[in-house]
Amino acid sequence: MAQIQERTGVATAGGHPITLLGPEIKVGDQAPDFTVNKDLMTEVSLSDYAGKVKLISVVPSVDTSTCDAQTRRFNVEADKMGDNVVILTISVDLPFALSRFCGAAGIDKVVTLTDYKNRSFGQAYGVLIKELQLDQRAIFILDANNTVRYVEYLTEMSNHPNYDAALSALQELL
Repeated sequence: MAQIQERTGVATAGGHPITLLGPEIKVGDQAPDFTVNKDLMTEVSLSDYAGKVKLISVVPSVDTSTCDAQTRRFNVEADKMGDNVVILTISVDLPFALSRFCGAAGIDKVVTLTDYKNRSFGQAYGVLIKELQLDQRAIFILDANNTVRYVEYLTEMSNHPNYDAALSALQELL
């Protein structure tokens, strides 16, 4: 089995240094495949969203205020996008927590997915936090051919992403 790349000195959680596992994805890269869960039993992968422009919003847990706000913001924005765009929110939350959160928050446009089972997404996209086994906050935008067109890795877990820059990059693909 290949050694997983460890990246240090690139991010913090509450000001404390963390280690990110996996490669740093860059604009122009072909997006790596991944397997995550839609619910307890249903797995999905990148190919399930073939032909669509994808905004992938990565959050550590929807049970935190920043992740809650990020998911709500993209849910509002998703309502303004056409059928050829999908916004995926990926966390390591259990499917039950995601379902509860979406029901309580009225999240109905964003697709919430969980990386809880094998951390496939976190390792493939270089956001898995070694010390916490959570996915670090990040934004990835992929075109319909799964070429990475925008990347934002947050350097501090509690910070918000640059929503305007991400949405502008998304609009350029429509």
